[in-house]
This record gives sequence, C-alpha cells and structure tokens, in this order.
Amino acid sequence: MPTLTDKIAVVTGGSSGIGLATARALRDDGARVFITGRRKEPLDAAVAELGAGVTAAVCDVSSPSQLEAFYRTVRQQAGRIDVLVANAGIGIAAPLGEVTEEMVDAIFSVNVAGTIFTVQQALPHLNPGASVILTGSTAGTRPDRGLEVYGASKAAIRNLARGWALSAHEHGFRVNVVSPGSTRTPGLLDLLPGEVLDQAQGVIPLRRMAEPEEIAAVTAFLASDASSYVNGAEFFADGGYAQV
Repeated sequence: MPTLTDKIAVVTGGSSGIGLATARALRDDGARVFITGRRKEPLDAAVAELGAGVTAAVCDVSSPSQLEAFYRTVRQQAGRIDVLVANAGIGIAAPLGEVTEEMVDAIFSVNVAGTIFTVQQALPHLNPGASVILTGSTAGTRPDRGLEVYGASKAAIRNLARGWALSAHEHGFRVNVVSPGSTRTPGLLDLLPGEVLDQAQGVIPLRRMAEPEEIAAVTAFLASDASSYVNGAEFFADGGYAQV
C-alpha cells in the first residue's frame, strides 16, 4: 500500500545510482517527485525511465541561486515539499600526498556546501512535519585509503544532521542520515578498480555490495510517517561494514 500518497518529494542527484533508485522508490510509494542533476541528458533519460510522476530540473546544488530558482519552480508546480532527500554528492579518490586544492574544493563545495544550501534554500517551502534525509557514507565513520577527504565531507554531513535535529522543532521538520556502504553504482564502479572492489566485498559481513534499491528502501522508510518519531539518527545500510 502506498505510504506517500499526495506527498511532494525532492531528490537531488536523482539522475543515476542511489538517487535514481530513491526517486523510483518514492514514486512507487505514491509521491510526486522532483529530481535534480547537473546535466540535462542523464536527467532526461531518468524521466523517460521513471515515467509519470517525476519531473526533472538541471540544478547545481553548490549554487544557492540555482537552488532558489529550482525551489520556486517546485513551489509553483506543487505548492510545497514534504520530503527532501539531499543526495547529490561526488567522490574523488586520492591518497595523502596526491590530494590537490581542486579536489578538496570540488568535494566540499558539492558534498558539504551543497547539502547546506539544499536544506537552507528549501526552508520556506517545507511543509510542517517534512522529512529531510541526507545521504552520508560509511566513509564518514570508517574511511578507506584514498577516500579520506571524501570521508571527511561525509563526516560533516553527519554533524550537520545532529545540529539541525536540535532545532528541527523550530523549522518544522525532522532530519536523518542514510549512510550506504559499497553500493553497485556507476560512480563507485568508475571510481575504484575491480580488484579494489573485490577486496572491499571481502570485508563486508554480508560479502556483497549493496544494490541501489536497497539503499532507497531505507530512505523511503525515513520519508514515510512510519518513521515520524525518528530524528537526528544515522541509518547504516552497509551490510555491517562499519558496525563490526
């Protein structure tokens, strides 16, 4: 039975991977979904795949002005936001000694500043009782070699959620984090060589990578009223990797 009927949801970074799977899950649960991405072609492909109930807009989450324009469009077309999934993010692998200023700027401008602006610019449009869900990562708790800067950006996401949860009652929303482990997405498969991925699976207690749909299912739960008293929490969907 649909749990998000008549809800309006926004998923940033919704054109592929976990974001696309999340948009599909929220749509299947009855929500009208708006997705963003930085490139039009993948967004058009996502809308063609997802079909009715999903609208796409090009938007760079590191740009407050683009987010403001996007949210105005959502307000004009849907009137409000009931579910906000701040999912857009990037990962760049580089061990200490090879990290560049450009890498740090890119990771933190999208993953940290982009998440801040995504939530801040949404405030006037959030319906009372809205669910805000941030995409974290096990790298924020247990970073792997070469992903220390990425992990630092995801640790910041966790801390943002803690802080915002304290004032959630003032803003009228609750906020939580979903932290995936290794997930079979184009981004991860492009980022790391096959032998590294094989090794990573060997240290996951379930001995396999997650599918994007498995992460999306956790997000869909946090979007629903079934999680109405969950606030400030971090849900690990990692096969046990960061838990043992």
